[in-house]
Amino acid sequence: MSSKKSVILGYDAVSPLGTEMDIQWTRAIRGESGIGPLTRFPLTADFPVHIAGEVEDIDTEGYPFLSPRKLALWPSPIFKYAMLVVHRALVKSGIDITAELSPRVAITFSSAVGGQDAVLNADRRMIAENKLPPPYANPNSCINMVGGKISILTKATGPITSPISACATGVTSIIIGALLLAQGQADVAICGAVDFALVEPIVAGFATMNGTYSPKPGQEAEPAARASRPFSIDRRGFVVSEGAGCIIIATDAFAAAHGLDHRIEISGWSMTSDACHFVAPHLPTVTRCIAECIDKSGISSHDIDVANAHATSTKVGDEVEYKALKTVFGDSLPPVSANKSLIGHAMGASSAIEAIFAMESMLQGVVPPTINYTPDPELVLDCVADGARRLDQEYVLKNSFGFGGCNACIVFRRVA
Repeated sequence: MSSKKSVILGYDAVSPLGTEMDIQWTRAIRGESGIGPLTRFPLTADFPVHIAGEVEDIDTEGYPFLSPRKLALWPSPIFKYAMLVVHRALVKSGIDITAELSPRVAITFSSAVGGQDAVLNADRRMIAENKLPPPYANPNSCINMVGGKISILTKATGPITSPISACATGVTSIIIGALLLAQGQADVAICGAVDFALVEPIVAGFATMNGTYSPKPGQEAEPAARASRPFSIDRRGFVVSEGAGCIIIATDAFAAAHGLDHRIEISGWSMTSDACHFVAPHLPTVTRCIAECIDKSGISSHDIDVANAHATSTKVGDEVEYKALKTVFGDSLPPVSANKSLIGHAMGASSAIEAIFAMESMLQGVVPPTINYTPDPELVLDCVADGARRLDQEYVLKNSFGFGGCNACIVFRRVA
């Protein structure tokens, strides 16, 4: 790894647990679920999915860039979520993007799904009203437009790119940001991801892939809050959700020169490609990603205090991740925290939000619980199932894996 260390200066998120970080964290520690009824579009009796993780209405007062007039041409929620978390993360970081600093600020903030809801609505208007799409339909659907809007908002003019690695997009964004810093292409990077996948064909498509939660045949549906249950013997698939997370990183030299305090740094990372199956994870390359990540951190597996898991609640996904962790850690497997039990699966944004939860856990010395857990004798692990746990954490591993065999793992270190 480069001698230029990347440090974390600020972060912010919106998720099904809330739109303010303190509220989300309090609910996470209490083990409260953010999963409820799916309300983003009208449901028919035969629609296969009826629950979701939805972000509540955002109070935009005090954020003029989120006024109805400013968002009139940007109806997809991804722009509102992204600009809000970026703005708040920058405020927390203490960075003022001046004209002098602007060329040295990179943007790697991205999305896995983008604003497909805008294209879907345009298509429906063409069919129902015989009207051509509005001129903003295509820009809303361009995934790189999220970074473009962030650039316009922040006036950052450094390198900009939109890394997409499905559900690993959030962590990949952080890694690409760290690479730009290590190469001397920027001093600061605005990283993270946003997604809004709660549109009919995407949600239904996950159902036809047998990915989303469904009750056993002949069984009544359970309460929505019980549906997401990673590593549990009765896991029945993931719950589609939405959200965004922004992480501001900088070189340690920049932070020191500007008197910016930091308590977490990026210790190491790895990315691998399965080159195997289009959705099913591949044990050898998932294992290598975790092992390389720890090795590049210059530590041993025994130094990892907590693993923040990808843990989607699918049969094969959780099994492969467990086997990979077991291969790397052996009998010294640390506590495993599975945040999707609380917030569902926010696609590319999930690993950004979960990375933020992992870092907040390090700073607070408390690991959020994995809720809805019933032990699986084939997956023997400590997933913090009995409520939040006090635990001092110096090194935390964050796993993220995506469709197409995109694996990205990162280790965070608490330095103060």
